[in-house]
Amino acid sequence: MNNTSDVPTRRAFLLTGAAGAALLAVARLAGEPSPALAQDQTAATEPFAAKDVLKLAEDLAAKDFQRPSIDVPEPFNALKAEQYRDIRFRNEQALWQSERIGVEVHLLPRGWIYETPVEIRVVEDGQSRRLVADSRMFTFGQSIPSAPEAAPYAFSGFRLVGPLSRADRVDEYAVFQGASYFRAIGLGQAYGLSARGLAVNTAQPAGEEFPIFRAFWIEKPRIPGSEVVVHGLLDSPSVTGAYRFTIAQGETTVMLVDAVLYPRRTLKHVGIAPLTSMYLKGRAQRRVNGDLRPAVHNSEGLAILNGRGERLWRPLTNPRTLQTSAFIDKSPRGFGLMQRDRNFATYEDLAAQFERRPSLWVEPRGNWGDGYVELIEIPSEEEIHDNVVAYWTPATPLEPGKPYPISYRLHWGTTAPLPAAGARVVRTASGPARKDNWARFSIDFAGPALTESGELPAIDLTVSAGTVHNPVAQQHPAIGGVRVTFDFETGGSEISEMRLVLKRGDATISETWLYRWTA
Repeated sequence: MNNTSDVPTRRAFLLTGAAGAALLAVARLAGEPSPALAQDQTAATEPFAAKDVLKLAEDLAAKDFQRPSIDVPEPFNALKAEQYRDIRFRNEQALWQSERIGVEVHLLPRGWIYETPVEIRVVEDGQSRRLVADSRMFTFGQSIPSAPEAAPYAFSGFRLVGPLSRADRVDEYAVFQGASYFRAIGLGQAYGLSARGLAVNTAQPAGEEFPIFRAFWIEKPRIPGSEVVVHGLLDSPSVTGAYRFTIAQGETTVMLVDAVLYPRRTLKHVGIAPLTSMYLKGRAQRRVNGDLRPAVHNSEGLAILNGRGERLWRPLTNPRTLQTSAFIDKSPRGFGLMQRDRNFATYEDLAAQFERRPSLWVEPRGNWGDGYVELIEIPSEEEIHDNVVAYWTPATPLEPGKPYPISYRLHWGTTAPLPAAGARVVRTASGPARKDNWARFSIDFAGPALTESGELPAIDLTVSAGTVHNPVAQQHPAIGGVRVTFDFETGGSEISEMRLVLKRGDATISETWLYRWTA
């Protein structure tokens, strides 16, 4: 995909020390506020209310887009990845570090791929003040050229830390960096997939547009241990937006997102609540060879709870050509990119720890109307590239001159917040069969619906092209479920859409397994 904005690549976001795979865990430090931040306490303040961000976004939409300056001065405009990781925020400089209110804010500098400046303001007692970068906020390792007396590179974002795992230490649980992307984790997890404010023209011939957050306002919690509220001003050539994130850390970290969009032009291909992840290889599809690990992915499938209450499970693939799938719906109840398999043996990667990567579930609030969940799968030969995107696209284009409110929750955790019902897919495996132009599939289902009766369910399996042979259901005692196997004769087809459900009589007792086979 072409990239029409000066933002880092999706996967590059994952490579920084500031937003690495491991949890940031630091000892809790008490003491006086840092000189840099204490000095900033005297900076000019101004009244702040959430409506101010709405007004800024609306006024900005009436003007032409102005690309932010990315004039990072030498030598910080030419840092390598390892050099950027050598710039570290001083823990004792954290905002509210000495106040024990359940959250601290760590600031992230510009440099390397993070060229776009992000204005960061703090809101306390209804007053807003801008934070100013200062070299005393950071340590500079030996790989860094001479550290400046002041920090001319400004901020690239921030991260939130708090007592996620233990009361006597703080763990990083959310990060907003790179102007466009943000991520979070729940208890015991490691960073994986990302989210964005908005997606515009993803996988379109004209090139993708990456709306950026120009500024954030971080509200100081009034009650210790309460949710953190962050306001964001979104901007791009096609649209502006006012965002309000209400963030609650925990076993599952939940973000309530309330946004109002102000299009500058007609938006025919806009993605609401975009998620971006990585799938290189796995049991469902092993196209990439030369890697000793059985599976390499941050997410293994797209889950959807549609407006009719049907649960869909679509395993992810790493196709040979760009693939776009649309799941038409009305008033969706939820969708997300999920990492269901939590077994180390599935991945065998001591460093990456893919079994700890979070799932991310989008829970719409209000009636989203007609539209579709779109899934983009991009060919990739390396795990450093995020090659999976999913979002909601409204059926009706967004027109300029009219505000568009949208609200949803993001659940960063091990599972989707859904009640147990029926059987779900726990494993999909595919590979070549013994005959040319044939493939073999194995799908495992587990759940109460399969253990309550000793009878094997009926298989309801259809394909859009090719021919199915020998569909068989077998008891799977190891998981308390059922394994379905079948052979697929391609018949010279280039693509085939597969659909499988388990039934008992006329009743469907499983989620719907979907798969796109490609040659």
